[in-house]
Amino acid sequence: MQSLQHKLIVSCQAPVDSPLHDPTVIAAIAQAAINRGAAGLRIDTPAHIQSVRQRTSAPIIGLWKRQFEGFEVYITPQADQAKAIALAGADIIAIDATLRARPGGETVASLVDSIHRLGKPVMADVDTLESAIAAAAVGADLVGTTLYGYTQQTRHLNPPGFDLLKQMVNELSIPVICEGGIASPTMAKQALDLGAYAVVVGTAITGIDAQVKSYCETLDCGHDRDTYNVPYITSTDGQRHN
Repeated sequence: MQSLQHKLIVSCQAPVDSPLHDPTVIAAIAQAAINRGAAGLRIDTPAHIQSVRQRTSAPIIGLWKRQFEGFEVYITPQADQAKAIALAGADIIAIDATLRARPGGETVASLVDSIHRLGKPVMADVDTLESAIAAAAVGADLVGTTLYGYTQQTRHLNPPGFDLLKQMVNELSIPVICEGGIASPTMAKQALDLGAYAVVVGTAITGIDAQVKSYCETLDCGHDRDTYNVPYITSTDGQRHN
């Protein structure tokens, strides 16, 4: 983890309905980030992690977003997902470490223990100081502000969670990662100045789908996205035309 200290980690993810949600594409995006100076990567799903690992030896924070009916927790909710992403090549396993219930009766403590038995450190994605302290108490190796503003308890708050970051830096003895809502290099530097061990940036760098959608909603582009689902139209002469 020392190679990540005071550095940039780029989250390379895409919506499942995006053409970017392809292992080779995600791997190319990840390689581009490393080529330009990023120290680490945050990658979702075993397939994407495996593809990225084949292209770079840079540290990977791996996760697997899985939704289970009746549960709000979705970031690596169970030990099975943690094992799969560890086997795929992740160096650090990220989990939802909020105080919410998780499927299968697992707890943050049992999940942290399972991951440590795999020989991997744990990044605890939290939403509040309370959940951060609880995660550290059961052995999490680092904590992140990842879920600040994204849980029922914090949905009235807007990332980045600089206030939470400062609290965690003051209260915890383990590294604190600032993640969520970092929209500019200036904000990333602010996070480090406030004591973050490292900073994770996703949407502002790799979130093409979200960024374009935001622009078009503001500009009222008026395009029907279904028009663009097929990149080429094949004419009657058998040739492809843009």
